Amino acid sequence: MTKTAAPLMEAAGWADAYLAGAPEGDLFAGASAEMAGHWRAMLERLSAQAQGDPAVLAGNVERQAVDLGLAFRLTGDQQERPWPLSPVPLLIGSKEWTRIEQGLTQRAQLLERVISDIYSTQSLVRDGKLPANVITGSPHHWRVMTGAPPPHGHFIHFYAADLARGPDGEWRVLADRVRTPVGVGYALENRLALSRATGDLLGALNARRLAPFLSDLRRGLAADCERSDPRIGLLSPGRFNQSYAEQAHLARYLGLLLVEGEDLIVSDGQLFVRTIQGLKRVDGLWRWMDSRFIDPLAFDAESRIGVPDLFDACVKGGLMLANWPGVGVIESRAMAAFLPGLARDLLGAELILPNIATWWCGQAAERAHVADAMDELVVGSAFDRDVAGLTGTRFLPGSAMDAGQRAALLEAMARRPMDYVGQEVVRLSTTPAIVDGQLTALPFTLRVFVARDELGQWRIMPGAFTRLAAHGDIRAALMGEGDLSADMCVVDARPAPADGLASAMSPAIRRVGGMLPAKAADNLYWLGRYIERTEMTARVIRAIVGGSIEADLGPAVGSPTMDRLMGQLALWGAIPGTAGPVGPLCAQALGDGAQPGSVRSLLAAVAGIGEGLRDRLAVDYWRLVRLPLPDFDGVVTETLLEASSRMIERISALSGLAAENMGRTEGWRFHDMGRRMERAINGCRLAMLFAGDWASADDLTVLLDLNDSQISYRNRYLAGPALAPVRDLVALEPHNPRSILYQAQRLAEHVSALPTLHGDGMPEVPQRLAAMLAARLAPMTGDVLGVADLADAEGRLLELSDAIGQRYFLQRRKERSEGGSLLS
Repeated sequence: MTKTAAPLMEAAGWADAYLAGAPEGDLFAGASAEMAGHWRAMLERLSAQAQGDPAVLAGNVERQAVDLGLAFRLTGDQQERPWPLSPVPLLIGSKEWTRIEQGLTQRAQLLERVISDIYSTQSLVRDGKLPANVITGSPHHWRVMTGAPPPHGHFIHFYAADLARGPDGEWRVLADRVRTPVGVGYALENRLALSRATGDLLGALNARRLAPFLSDLRRGLAADCERSDPRIGLLSPGRFNQSYAEQAHLARYLGLLLVEGEDLIVSDGQLFVRTIQGLKRVDGLWRWMDSRFIDPLAFDAESRIGVPDLFDACVKGGLMLANWPGVGVIESRAMAAFLPGLARDLLGAELILPNIATWWCGQAAERAHVADAMDELVVGSAFDRDVAGLTGTRFLPGSAMDAGQRAALLEAMARRPMDYVGQEVVRLSTTPAIVDGQLTALPFTLRVFVARDELGQWRIMPGAFTRLAAHGDIRAALMGEGDLSADMCVVDARPAPADGLASAMSPAIRRVGGMLPAKAADNLYWLGRYIERTEMTARVIRAIVGGSIEADLGPAVGSPTMDRLMGQLALWGAIPGTAGPVGPLCAQALGDGAQPGSVRSLLAAVAGIGEGLRDRLAVDYWRLVRLPLPDFDGVVTETLLEASSRMIERISALSGLAAENMGRTEGWRFHDMGRRMERAINGCRLAMLFAGDWASADDLTVLLDLNDSQISYRNRYLAGPALAPVRDLVALEPHNPRSILYQAQRLAEHVSALPTLHGDGMPEVPQRLAAMLAARLAPMTGDVLGVADLADAEGRLLELSDAIGQRYFLQRRKERSEGGSLLS
């Protein structure tokens, strides 16, 4: 909306302006008098908050989504996209919602019964109520699971249904999702972002809270584990999965371990997670990967993200796995054609929430109907895979086919009719949304979530993941290009009572953090190292362009000191070489993403490692990491100086977050060890470079600047920089947080506080190496410290770093190197 149009909408009122152009069957336009009042009240408050301009409201919500770290990927994306959230929630009244709850509870019961029969007695096939081809034709049917029931009999713990509301107000089920029902985390994040952007709006609307449902989900997972205080993990395909951000948010919110296949190992029929304390038993997994990938020995041998022998842990070791492998057989469109009849046979009732009408072409009469009525149907794959006659898509409206496409499809259907279904064309109801600054009606679908509570009863989340479709492709799994999302609120006539506290359910008090998986320790350690390398690179750039407080100019161009600084940037991979004007080279060191050691590239590495720690890092961390580089001009020295100084301040803010907000757990220790290790190694190298016996006053001044020790030196010594005092301050001063000895002592403290694997009391290799390094440096003074001693300290640090990795981290190939442009 333009600025000139905004006051017109304000004057007319958002509600009246929207209703004037709302299509037939719109959720607001067709609402009851009571619900229409809620819609009007909501839009009036939103209009007042945005001062009549919808674009202002959209901007407020967008900022909250960014602050919360909301992001997603489409298939093929290398980088995450900002989360597209409409600031106008979708409202559903409690009476209408009760009907949806009843329908989803009934449907979850039906799906559980059908899946249980498929993998046990198979009476439905034997009695002719379900064709065998509908089961065996699905790529998600796994014969190995037959006769392997879950320990507590629950095949499904968590289920999602995609719902569509027609213009006549009838709700229909588009699809059932039991394999990886993504969207629940995004629904929660949508609610958080909207609540932060709109203040008490949702409370004023009497919107139901989502937290009780998630608590029920957590307790329901725990109830099916063998131990009373179980350890439960969320099994993720990894950080490049499209919904990894959602998985990390859910793991953090629910208190689950976020794990990948390489974190886990099966031993003696039980599942364990690799931690810095050794192997720790895992009692349950909420899996977010397809059954095909979870165990290469039992399912797909080509999987590289699963856990060998996980199947054995499920069937022999009593592992709770949600959802049980093989349940995806129920998701096929072919199955949807038989669910209404199965509901009558198994439950003795019609479906409260009907499917969209579906005809499976594996039956002669149904195939003939699809061929005759193709113009009124959508024809697609029965089992959600590529099939002949539908090149480039898995479903296509018959009305959109030309004569050649139709002929090819009919020929393919005649050859393998079981691979195809016909479904009715669904018309969607619309809801208000803000698009390009205007209040617009968009068609929507809901993904509603169902979970078992601790008693095994079904609970429905009083909200949903709402997809506002930018196009007609309503059968996509989650989000398409140009789609929006929105919060969905169930609105009551009266405020819901506040959640009470049940003292009898209060857990035992603990003062220790959760266990630390080996991979998380690895990531935290390298996160600290990359952050420190980024800061030191920015400090070198600032020293080159004249950031000293000691002299009115930095080192002269062409001087040995300047050559050493430029050479160090080249050695780190921040610049391609030292030939050329200093300004453009420093600009490359700051912002050239093609240089692996530039500040831009190092920040990208920090963000990449941080993505693997999303369940452990605060939102403020992401806000700082995602800030763009400060503007600078390679020709204007002042802008380079300003930009490098701003980057040092940003890194200092990241350090402050760790210092003030991270609990003093093993995770914090590994993060701090990474920073201490990198600072100590850089301290040795820079001291050897600028504090050799040949050092000039410029060399020593630069070394003091790089170690942020200029003021400390001037407070102690009236004379200018001298070799022995400078060496002592930057290398051996135990109270200087930048000195090499200080880092060595902190490393020794951290390593000694980490858990050991053996009970004999003997120090492990990292403890011995760290203690020996600190003990060697502590008695020295600057007048006896030589370059050989610095080289020895660097070698000991590298040996210690390797020992830490060998002892505490997963042993896999790391594409990093100590001396070159990347780290090892």
